[in-house]
Amino acid sequence: MISFPATNTDTAVLGLGIDAGGTQTRWALATADGAIVADGAVEGLSALQMSSEAGRAVVHATFATLCKQVLAVGQPRAVVAGLTGFGGDDVVLAQTLAALLALDAAHVSLGNDIEIAYRDSFEPGEGYLVYAGTGSIAAWIDAEGVFHRAGGRGVLLDDGGGGYWIAREALRHIWRREDEAPGSWQASPMARAVFAHIGGSDWSLSRAFMYGQDRGAIGRLALAVAASVDADPLALDILQRAGQELARLALALTARHGPRPVVLAGRAAQLHPAIAAAMRAALPVSLMMEQKVARSHEAAAKVAARTASVLARTDYFINPNTDLS
Repeated sequence: MISFPATNTDTAVLGLGIDAGGTQTRWALATADGAIVADGAVEGLSALQMSSEAGRAVVHATFATLCKQVLAVGQPRAVVAGLTGFGGDDVVLAQTLAALLALDAAHVSLGNDIEIAYRDSFEPGEGYLVYAGTGSIAAWIDAEGVFHRAGGRGVLLDDGGGGYWIAREALRHIWRREDEAPGSWQASPMARAVFAHIGGSDWSLSRAFMYGQDRGAIGRLALAVAASVDADPLALDILQRAGQELARLALALTARHGPRPVVLAGRAAQLHPAIAAAMRAALPVSLMMEQKVARSHEAAAKVAARTASVLARTDYFINPNTDLS
């Protein structure tokens, strides 16, 4: 879905911000004064997909869809993108975006999605961001710009409290109970919601879901877990433990770097109030904690727009006929 601008973008100097996660990839266009003139979303992606030919094809197709949406609104002059799994060494990603948008690759800046999310909440040195999406991570960018982390090791290793973790915990408990008492899922509101999401109660369906889907698709199963919280104590327990896992990340950074305000963000953190409540209860009373809705794609767009404005003025000095509006 695209949110179209209320202002004229035909002559505006635009910057494009992209926040790519496992579940969804969001984009926004901003003008140099910081106004967001359009935004939208496409399928999720990860920079880790670039390790295989099939994965690269998926990333290219997703970027192509995104760029088509963007160009229907206006032509950006600069791009700032944050991608989950980005390690800082994949020039093909920048070249792909640049080609799709008819830009110089030098005007496409890529980074980790969490770095962009951090700057949506804090200036460097200010506080700790705990982000729960498909995975989970805590981040601090110090006053010198150095990135520090806790967690974020990937869903196969950990990422406790993220959407994938919640989904895996739910299915783990459901199938352990089925081992003990076959058919017991019918008395569990959470199990019924989970099985409705994946298409049925046969083990073959759960197996295909967990081992045949990408991590973003698995993470979305957490929605079914959250929807059953009021009717199923086990679902509530899973979400409360998710909050405790996220608190652990904040406490790890606090132990290493001292107490600072904490912001909790990410789509998984918004699944149910029980997650934030459990996280708050697991933190010291003295530690300030705030939950916010992340707008990382907008923050990235504003940074890109400032770069775009500089590029436009540079173009003007080279060619005085350049439009700076």
